[in-house]
Amino acid sequence: MRNDAMTTSRVQQTHAAGDEDFWAHIQQSFDIDRTWINLNNGGVSPAPRVVLDAMRRHLEFINNLPARILFEVLLPQVETVRIGLARMFGCDAEEIAITRNTSESMEICLLGIDLRRGEEVLCSGHDYPRMITTLRQREMRDGIVLKMFPFPAPAKSQSEIVELYERNITPKTKVVLIPHIIHHTGQVMPVREVVALGRSRGIEVVVDGGHSFAHLDFHHADLDCDYYGTSLHKWLFAPVGTGLLYMRKSKIASVWPLLAAVMPRSDDIRKFEEIGSHPTGAYLAIAEAMQFTESIGMARKAARLRFLRDRWARPLQRLDRVHFYANLDMEPSCGIATFGIDGIQAGELARYLANKHCIYVTPIEHPERKDTPGDPINGIRITPNVYTTLSELDRFVGAIEEVIHNGIKIA
Repeated sequence: MRNDAMTTSRVQQTHAAGDEDFWAHIQQSFDIDRTWINLNNGGVSPAPRVVLDAMRRHLEFINNLPARILFEVLLPQVETVRIGLARMFGCDAEEIAITRNTSESMEICLLGIDLRRGEEVLCSGHDYPRMITTLRQREMRDGIVLKMFPFPAPAKSQSEIVELYERNITPKTKVVLIPHIIHHTGQVMPVREVVALGRSRGIEVVVDGGHSFAHLDFHHADLDCDYYGTSLHKWLFAPVGTGLLYMRKSKIASVWPLLAAVMPRSDDIRKFEEIGSHPTGAYLAIAEAMQFTESIGMARKAARLRFLRDRWARPLQRLDRVHFYANLDMEPSCGIATFGIDGIQAGELARYLANKHCIYVTPIEHPERKDTPGDPINGIRITPNVYTTLSELDRFVGAIEEVIHNGIKIA
């Protein structure tokens, strides 16, 4: 019965993902320049009109009597946002800190967990560059060791990925960093299995969820992690400069805050929010972003993002010289994919698409190097969002077909 119900649910989601009448209303919720086709929503996504209106309303209200309104009226209302984010993630509100982005959330963990000289932090060569920079700095400052291992693109299976982490753990490994979705390929990672692997050996596992929250249909229980950070200005449509840190209650007291707090060893999650005065209006507008996503339905939204990916990726899969850096048929999967064209540099292709077709994409050039080991990548990452139309994706496919047939011709 359960399998039948799951199959029925998937069929319903697939049908909803292609209901263009429904998605046309969602598309009209965004005030954007349609003379450009924006296929880089994985960096920062536009916010819908209701979110911008809320942020503007809060900022104008603050400006009437800034100190009183900011500290006495609006700051306490952030607790409502904390409760809402906890409900979406599936945890206790006392385990959620509101941050400015994934980087801040991750740096709280990677710089705040106690490590001794010579102890190792393990990650792959395809982790986010700023996280690698963070750990390199800690190497120089504290004498820890950053151990990186080569990562295949594409990976063959989820079990292969778990085996890679297990093979590279040593007795000195104290922290493992793993992305929920690899930012430059779209590979969804077996987080729960790696968390269990680390926990069985007394290793802290920090999850970089920069691209997964409000993109994949999941809750904390599906990961069972102790640390998770994400940005909210990507897939949740919140204002730029908003993020989330989840930390299991039992871990909070042992982690140092990134910026000094009065009680740095407290188990109050708010110690990670001690950044001084900041634009609370952006944080409060997260409430409208959550409501917007919840009104769509997370399962339906995730299915739509995969539907949009398949709309452009499946036709390109059939073309000569095109290769993808993640297996589109591996489950679970997401709405991000990166592909390359033999003989064409990613940066050159991205510039051509922008200058000739007004199509904005993300070039990914990840050469194989000793300091960031892993399969080299020379491709463009495509990240449409719910406001993207099918005709825009079809125009993109046509532009790529033109490049394959005629090459890049600059007038």
